[in-house]
Amino acid sequence: MTQGAGQGYEPGAGYEPGYEPAPGYGTAPGYEAAAGYEHGYAPAGSAYDQGPAGPGQVAAAHASYDAGVTAPPVPAGYEPTHHDTALVPPEYTPTAHDLPVITPRSEQGDRPGPLYVVGDVHGYLAELLAALRETGLVDEEGHWSAGSARLWFLGDFTDRGPDGIGVIELVMQLSAEAAAAGGYCRALMGNHELLLLGAHRFGDTPVNSTGGTASFLAAWRLNGGQPSDMERLEDRHLTWISRLDAAHVTDGHLLVHSDTTAYLDYGSSVEEMNDAVTGVLQRADADECWDLFRKFTKRFAFRGDDGPEAARELLATYGGKRVVHGHSPIPYLLGEAGGDHPVDGEERGHTVNGPMIYAENLAVAMDGGVTMDGRLLVAQLPLVG
Repeated sequence: MTQGAGQGYEPGAGYEPGYEPAPGYGTAPGYEAAAGYEHGYAPAGSAYDQGPAGPGQVAAAHASYDAGVTAPPVPAGYEPTHHDTALVPPEYTPTAHDLPVITPRSEQGDRPGPLYVVGDVHGYLAELLAALRETGLVDEEGHWSAGSARLWFLGDFTDRGPDGIGVIELVMQLSAEAAAAGGYCRALMGNHELLLLGAHRFGDTPVNSTGGTASFLAAWRLNGGQPSDMERLEDRHLTWISRLDAAHVTDGHLLVHSDTTAYLDYGSSVEEMNDAVTGVLQRADADECWDLFRKFTKRFAFRGDDGPEAARELLATYGGKRVVHGHSPIPYLLGEAGGDHPVDGEERGHTVNGPMIYAENLAVAMDGGVTMDGRLLVAQLPLVG
């Protein structure tokens, strides 16, 4: 299978292909698509009127945490023991490379805690907190309560929903609290993180696009970019986002954001690929960043008759026995196999009850479609299927 292939299309004019809005979705208030621009996805108008969700859930004590610059704050009321203090390096951040994995000294001995993954959040902070509470990962106040558990977010924290910055703040907070408790909370780079970074860095600078002249800012607006997120975006958020890895292998699971083989274009190992993606962001060339964003918007590589082969190719290169991804909502994956668009009516009526195991048990989809009246999924791995 050709590297980066398997999706069968290129996104036009900067919007995500194959992701059509549910009925009632429209362009964000105050924004109009540029003349001649192909109209893409914008979230439901109601989302713009909700305001930040979950007020007070992210403690003010964590607001000054600058990932990669200052040490993370200790959760309120937490009193570390001697070996707890020794376990947590002072420079620990959820995005820094080559730091030791923190594992607890508990009744489990040297065994790590249970592994959880979170699918696409897209600014739905209240729904995220509810799902984390339901699985026992946070308490009623939204603080880490899972001890030695390990938690991975699969990317796409912002856009479409009401409080993307609030979601980023919560993940940063939980990263610090989990480390102090002997577990960890980490995150991967999604295509919407690339889009937000590009919109902030490059604005209306034209980029090379097969769909015509486009810019990151125009694409961000068309893909549900929230003005309130851009207004609240700070340097510490940008630093945190720009250091996120694109993939990670743990417990036999290859964790990625997008269901694409385009990752293979950036390296023959997870480490090489992550370094290459970070290098693109550090060079800050608009066209190079745009190409990275376009490749990471590809989807459906593991769906259809060729899906298992694509999954095997990615696993053979990067390791693991199963690919765990977000990006493509499960209702769309249940559409006509091989097509770029879902079957009208059928999948939108499908109820998402949990993650979807498919491609001969080689792939797990974690995007429950929270932006289209689905569910925000949090699941413990491994899944049986």
